[in-house]
Amino acid sequence: MTEPTGPGQPEPRKRVLFLFSDTGGGHRSATEAMIEALELEFPGRFDARMVDFFREYYPSPLKFAPEIYPPISRVPQAWGFTFRASDGRNRSRAVTQISYPYVRKGAQRLIRENPADLIVSVHPLVNSHLMRAMRKSPRPYLTVVTDLVSTHALWFDRRADLVVVATDEAREKAIEYGIAEGNLRVIGLPVAERFTHPMPDRLAWRQRMGWRTDLPVILLVGGGDGMGPLKRVAKAINEARLDATLVVICGRNAELKAELERVDWRMPVHLYGFTTEMPQFMAASDMLVTKAGPGTISEAFISGLPLVLYARLPGQEDGNVTYVEQLKAGVWAPRPREVVAALRGWVESPEARRAASEASRRAAKPDAARRIARLIADQVGVHD
Repeated sequence: MTEPTGPGQPEPRKRVLFLFSDTGGGHRSATEAMIEALELEFPGRFDARMVDFFREYYPSPLKFAPEIYPPISRVPQAWGFTFRASDGRNRSRAVTQISYPYVRKGAQRLIRENPADLIVSVHPLVNSHLMRAMRKSPRPYLTVVTDLVSTHALWFDRRADLVVVATDEAREKAIEYGIAEGNLRVIGLPVAERFTHPMPDRLAWRQRMGWRTDLPVILLVGGGDGMGPLKRVAKAINEARLDATLVVICGRNAELKAELERVDWRMPVHLYGFTTEMPQFMAASDMLVTKAGPGTISEAFISGLPLVLYARLPGQEDGNVTYVEQLKAGVWAPRPREVVAALRGWVESPEARRAASEASRRAAKPDAARRIARLIADQVGVHD
């Protein structure tokens, strides 16, 4: 813990250890959003450290989890089976008990080498291991659940001091898995501050990018790695010749971008690789076509974008689809022709598009990162 200071001495910075892993982009981006919010809310008062516990502390083959994740996520049936087979209070406890002897030394070394006033976890596979490793040296522990609705039992360990969830649906799951209501906070998913700033002039940004300003804009994304059936969806939209502009973010998938550049496009199209300007792309668009990742959905809500969800990870992202549909903020369209049908409805009916946009915006929680930052500060006695 941080030592007390004497009269006239500056208060030492509180140390916060964030546990994440690059198994999917959402864990890193949520962590970075919270660190950013801590500095915005409490400038110079925190020393935040990010640790990828798999890569830096766990033994092989677990240390290669960030590299293993992308190919496994491309086999949705296997992913869904693993998710469901390990979910549930008793099954998750068995997983932890079986795996702990294998990771014990790494977990204890992580604690030993990273002194902190507070630990914040944004990953379900570290919680029970770390809290078991901390039995002889306990410290405050906060879990920030980075799934929206379909939250796996491994997220929830009753030894955590607080658990932050994004939705009321996730709150009910937490209670079902034994988290006391008093230890739960429904706040939202932390997203970067830049997503929360409204764009002052959408048309000017479109003009700068060379987009037509007289057509609605369809934004098609597949995550930072351009994963999912993005190519087939893009081609189906093109063949439908919708009266719209299509903007495709291919991420780091250079091969996909090169292949799409060879397509005979029958509508205005703009292709991009990886970008750090996703907030601007979203703010300047009218509809979003994406996989059902929680981070992208949360960002889209802030931009008031109607959503067409064309892919999901079974188990983990099933609830996201239902959530978006129940809010009337978007539709589930797992086949390219269904994507086209949904988009055509919004292109041809601005009123329907506007209704979905308003529903999306009502679901937004743009202040989630800052609220979590204030919660962290309160846990370690930092106040304005």
